[in-house]
Amino acid sequence: MNRTLTTAEQLQQIARLWPDLTEALAAPTQHSWPPVELRGYLAAMEQLDADEQEARRHRAAALRTLERNPDQLGARPVPISLAVHDTMRAVEAALVDTADRLARAVQRPPMQPPAPARAAVARTRGERLAWADRARRAEQARQDADDPRRWRSTGSSRTAVRAALWLSGRADGSPGPFRPLTAVEQRQLGVVAAGALGRVEAALDLADGHRTLASTHPCACGGTIEVYGGAGAQPVARCKGCGALWHEGGVVAA
Repeated sequence: MNRTLTTAEQLQQIARLWPDLTEALAAPTQHSWPPVELRGYLAAMEQLDADEQEARRHRAAALRTLERNPDQLGARPVPISLAVHDTMRAVEAALVDTADRLARAVQRPPMQPPAPARAAVARTRGERLAWADRARRAEQARQDADDPRRWRSTGSSRTAVRAALWLSGRADGSPGPFRPLTAVEQRQLGVVAAGALGRVEAALDLADGHRTLASTHPCACGGTIEVYGGAGAQPVARCKGCGALWHEGGVVAA
């Protein structure tokens, strides 16, 4: 894209891509970086360290907890992509938590309904007008409390998509029972939106990827190796020293 997305557009993009994440959750392929196609050529230069091994053990344990007990009836669930699963959980938690905190700051409390009154029969025109006004204010309070534009601290609507769209409205200054965001709140929301969208795009292999390999795994010439890929482009590795290039077919230039 030629221009940078606004915070509101980034949040809307998350909502649009969420169904793709859900579909990718059951996909057998897990996107990773460096790209899988290059790992055979880079394995000798970069080995898994202790942190990665520990992460793999945690992922394996998480997968076991997601499987149904074999004593239960019915078919066992298909394997899921843990990379996508972790992304969805992290992004949803970040968006919902941000919506909770922002709602406490900018969302106006619901209107208070009129105090309950003892049942009585309106005998005069003034009493009838008073009862009608009370009923009108009670209905206004009910509609204000039920306003669908409000963010709820409980309930089934606390999802990543709902949070992303609600936060998008706040970033855009859409009307509702809210005050406008301050400049600080706008910046903080922008950081959350950009980070969340980046994780979603990385999980779906939609974003450009760039990584410099550790200095402990240099090229044969001693130069530093950079890896590029993602967003549908063929992944390649390039030595910054001698200029050697690798792709899934091997060394293509030196």
